[in-house]
Amino acid sequence: MLVSIHLTMKNCLLNLSQCLKITLVILFITAQNNITAQTKSYTTSKIKGEAPRIDGIIDEDVWNSVEWAGDFTQTAPYERQAPSQPTEFKVLYDDNNLYFAIKAYDSAPDSIEKRMTRRDGYDGDFIEVTIDSYHDKLTGFEFMVNAAGVKGDAKVTNDNNFDQSWDPIWYVKTSIDREGWVAEMRIPLTQLRFGKQDEYVWGMQVIRRLFRKEERSMWQFVSPQASGWVSNFGELQGIQDIVPRKQKDITPYVVTRMENYETDEENPFADGRDYFGSVGVDGKIGITSDLTLDFTINPDFGQVEADPSEVNLSTFETFFPERRAFFIEGNNILTHRITPGGPFRNDNLFYSRRIGRSPGHWPEDVDYVKMPQNTTILGAFKLTGKTKKGLSIGVMESITQLEHAEIANEYENGTGKKYNFHKEPAEPFTNYFAARVEKDLNDANTRVGAMVTATNRDLHTTAFQEEMHSAAYTAGFNFNHQWKDKTYYIDFNLVGSQIRGTPTALYNTQTNAPHFLQRSDAKHVHADSTRTSLTGTGGTFTIGKAGNGKWRFSNWITYRSPMLNLNDMGFMVRNDEIQQIFWIQYRENDPNGFYRQYSINFNQWFGATTGAEYRYFGFNMNGFLQFKNFWAIGLGSSRDIKEFSSHELRGGPSLLYDGQTFLWGFLGSDYRKKVHVEFGANGSVRDRGTSIHRGMWMEIGLRLSDAFQLSLSPQVSTGYDILSYVTNEEHNSENRYIRAHLNRIETSLTIRFTYNITPDFTIQYYAMPFISTGDYNDFKYIVEPRADDYYDRFQNYTAEQLVYSDDKETIYIYEGGYEPGNQEEKSDYYFDNPNFRALDFNSNLVLRWEYLPGSAVYLVWTQQRSQWKQTYDETIIQDGENLFTDTYPHDIFLIKFSYRLGL
Repeated sequence: MLVSIHLTMKNCLLNLSQCLKITLVILFITAQNNITAQTKSYTTSKIKGEAPRIDGIIDEDVWNSVEWAGDFTQTAPYERQAPSQPTEFKVLYDDNNLYFAIKAYDSAPDSIEKRMTRRDGYDGDFIEVTIDSYHDKLTGFEFMVNAAGVKGDAKVTNDNNFDQSWDPIWYVKTSIDREGWVAEMRIPLTQLRFGKQDEYVWGMQVIRRLFRKEERSMWQFVSPQASGWVSNFGELQGIQDIVPRKQKDITPYVVTRMENYETDEENPFADGRDYFGSVGVDGKIGITSDLTLDFTINPDFGQVEADPSEVNLSTFETFFPERRAFFIEGNNILTHRITPGGPFRNDNLFYSRRIGRSPGHWPEDVDYVKMPQNTTILGAFKLTGKTKKGLSIGVMESITQLEHAEIANEYENGTGKKYNFHKEPAEPFTNYFAARVEKDLNDANTRVGAMVTATNRDLHTTAFQEEMHSAAYTAGFNFNHQWKDKTYYIDFNLVGSQIRGTPTALYNTQTNAPHFLQRSDAKHVHADSTRTSLTGTGGTFTIGKAGNGKWRFSNWITYRSPMLNLNDMGFMVRNDEIQQIFWIQYRENDPNGFYRQYSINFNQWFGATTGAEYRYFGFNMNGFLQFKNFWAIGLGSSRDIKEFSSHELRGGPSLLYDGQTFLWGFLGSDYRKKVHVEFGANGSVRDRGTSIHRGMWMEIGLRLSDAFQLSLSPQVSTGYDILSYVTNEEHNSENRYIRAHLNRIETSLTIRFTYNITPDFTIQYYAMPFISTGDYNDFKYIVEPRADDYYDRFQNYTAEQLVYSDDKETIYIYEGGYEPGNQEEKSDYYFDNPNFRALDFNSNLVLRWEYLPGSAVYLVWTQQRSQWKQTYDETIIQDGENLFTDTYPHDIFLIKFSYRLGL
């Protein structure tokens, strides 16, 4: 194994060139023919009399006007074989609806798995229908129901990108008889998108899952190895004389909320209880048959599950997925990712979590503050859709209000303690705008698109002007081309950004993450205190093989200039980087011998700054194997060659890290069983043992009945790092990049249970106790960050140079040796003791009843407990007890009632 490889910039670029050559060779030598079947078609008929009742019983005479279709083909586990149980379906339509009757025959009806879940659970035996009403061979509208009557739905874009956030209004019932089970569906045409034509041909697919055998069969066979999904559908023919329908749904709602928390007699804002009530409205209006306007006024997201707890000791922001329904649904058209994967996989021009964020300005030198938890969204709308000519459109506009922090300062007037109350702006009035278009060309084998975003803030106070950008704009262009039945592809995109603000605000941006332009050893960048704008660029070129065979690969090169900034409305980890990644996979889906399926992956990566300075190089191999008894195992190992980190010193020079080896693996039992257990472990070690991390996790899934499921996911990690960041200080005009030996323990337990009273009436609970503790010792500062010898990179403080305060909360540094007296005056510099013990508990209990399609009642109880101390303690069990005995809960009780008005 390569343990110590020193790559010059020339060698790195040669390596990058070689990877491109290898990619091109594989591109041509692995060419294979498309492996889909001949296109099937089904001819439907228009209902001339009474429509069928949706009751799960196919006994109406109208169903006799069309023929049954069957002849399904198995795709898993045995590709192209006949399914073990037959399936048939019929299709009817009228002026307003599409109707499906599906018979899932089963010779053992008592073995049909009827599992209750929340919507989109996709568990148990199920039937799935997908309609490509655009017939663009890229877009599908998916409707699923399981044998228990639980709905699932998704929108498919770009041939195989699934968005389960889409929740259309449709109707379905199921029943079980001695021949198997039956599903009967009514899909309103308002939920499909299509243009006006005299006669229609739509794409169509019908899928069945036989749960006990984990068998999938399809009406139109599509190999699991195929590169496309919607593009390989069969056809639904015979639809005539219908008019595209425009959706018109208005859903007003009422919310009442009570908060209960610990009373603080000293704090005038902490009286222990707050009350809140509001009204709002959501809407979905069809502007044309192709375009839909979604809007929300005064939205409330109180029923949304909390983010998991964490202690982030890095310099980079943590990415959290969106959980609010308005921003989730249809976000695929407003997505412009810069890279397809790797460490930058979340980088995007639009990150909806920016809208409604926590206020960005915290008042200083005040006694008591009441700060809004989130910025109020006054309103937002989205216009999304796709025209019959293949033009996808997405436009979003949102406005958040000016937020104020309530402030109370104490004073004495001779009769006792009094308070001077006033308000101070905490977050400015802000407008967020995003727009994206994409055009399908060349029979949908080529796509060209563009996107712009704009963030504009009303910075009327000095504090805002010094801390925030007055405006931020981004733009992106993308080009994608596929050939040989979408087996191979190239993808190219460009992005650009510009931020504007005062010199103070822009200098702060330049000298903080992700920029750090003040780095002393970076010859190609510098921080300028006079700038009032920053303009940056980036882009990625990708070439690869998507499917139609057992081999897949991808190779991409991405570039980000030092001044690229997406984080006002988008998300970006870091910039000033040129990165190359190569990935290749071999996978086998046909069961044979002892296995059901397996895959093997190899990855290689390389990175440099835009100033042609080597940063990192590494590679890994990993594999996945599923046995015929549905147990599965995965293993992997990575190797990072020595790395020059340009961000670890928070604005200082690049710090050399020795090479690092990673190992990970997991073992899981049959996920279909009533009890499912999965266990995993991972570890990493740097050369010379200067950093070691170990982690273990487990997931226990229990299905106590068809309606009740419980999962427990404990995890624990431990380790140490000799050069962990503490702070940066200045002494005698020299920078002190202070580091320490950090011992860390972190543990958590994620608990989830769901009880489905009916498919539309659900009780769901989420809870996560979290403990993280860190002990810093052996303090030092960096002297030669690029020294080959590890111990030449830093200088330890001696016992005479480092002194703790009596309460252990402050550390004083005397570089010339300790001097008695006032420590703040006598010491050369001082900083807070970085030791920590973080205790958190977040829980969320939601009772949801969708009493009518699109109309719901929510009863919610949320509890949070939190404690942060500047101490270290290895007694995790004791900490867990303290979390519930020494911390007062913050409880929120919420009732939300909504009613859909289908106009």
